[in-house]
Amino acid sequence: MSRESMSPNPNPVVPVYRSFDAVPRDFGPSTAVIGNFDGVHRGHQQILGAAAAEARSRGMRSIAITFQPHPAQFLYPQDAPRLLTFLPERLKLLATTGVDAILVLDFDEVLSRVTAEDFVRNFLVGVLQVRGIHEGSNFRFGHGAKAGVNELRAFGEEFGFNVQVHPAVRVHGLEVSSSAVRSLIAAGDMRRARWMLGRVFGVHSHPAKGRGVGTKLLVPTVNLAPYEGLLPGFGVYVTRITVGDRCFEAVTNVGNRPTFEGVGFGVETHILNFEPIDLTDETPLNLEFLLRLRGEMQWPSTEALKAQIFRDVARAKRYFQIAALRQGDSSLR
Repeated sequence: MSRESMSPNPNPVVPVYRSFDAVPRDFGPSTAVIGNFDGVHRGHQQILGAAAAEARSRGMRSIAITFQPHPAQFLYPQDAPRLLTFLPERLKLLATTGVDAILVLDFDEVLSRVTAEDFVRNFLVGVLQVRGIHEGSNFRFGHGAKAGVNELRAFGEEFGFNVQVHPAVRVHGLEVSSSAVRSLIAAGDMRRARWMLGRVFGVHSHPAKGRGVGTKLLVPTVNLAPYEGLLPGFGVYVTRITVGDRCFEAVTNVGNRPTFEGVGFGVETHILNFEPIDLTDETPLNLEFLLRLRGEMQWPSTEALKAQIFRDVARAKRYFQIAALRQGDSSLR
């Protein structure tokens, strides 16, 4: 594994280790960042980028250490937040930050009982030979999350590594955090969520089952399979949907569709620039939420609903037209 200076790129190949035992013995010395990294938002990106930069400047390797499942899902599953990103997408996003490797630890009963001191001595120092650790000011670790950045600094003095504590990143006056991003998305505020994430919020899933294998999508409507991650608040959104390797402009309704009694919750996407495509129950879908048009409403009749849908579609088309103009004319950016 080369220690040559590397700049982050959109599609890097970064090794992923699934335990400390899997880390090569000659991996260290290293810099490390430990966290859940849900969403890999701009705050995470800044800390990870700083660790990668330090490693390059000192001729070391950098590593992001994360957990599966999210500790909250293991420790108090009933109260755990819905995730912004599941592990496959999180790994892809972490790989773009410039780190040299990613370590995914199984968060289980055994790991949850490891003290902060043992974690530092046996794993960070003993396996990774850390010389630098980067964390946010609210970082907690060890059994019962009893240790924070002050304890981490004390361990650094004892074991010979430096600790850099990063203040929270602010974007347009807003403090960036995973919980803040979740709150914005739950409220349907896709613009501010995009500010914090540094990208459009999207969900990765599959079509709802029932179309059969090897069928074609012949109507411009796709229903998302039941999704366990975070979804935007109920409403109608301008979206972009990628079906397999094809990307389409779309309008999506998230909610219970109250105009039709008994239909229940669904995420239903109407493709604007539709053309028939191959679709099975396993076709990957990436649904990106660009703008909330309105909240979900119960309409007095199907005719009233159809009229509103036409208005929604017209607004969405206008959104994409303006976006295309801005992309093509630098004076509009």
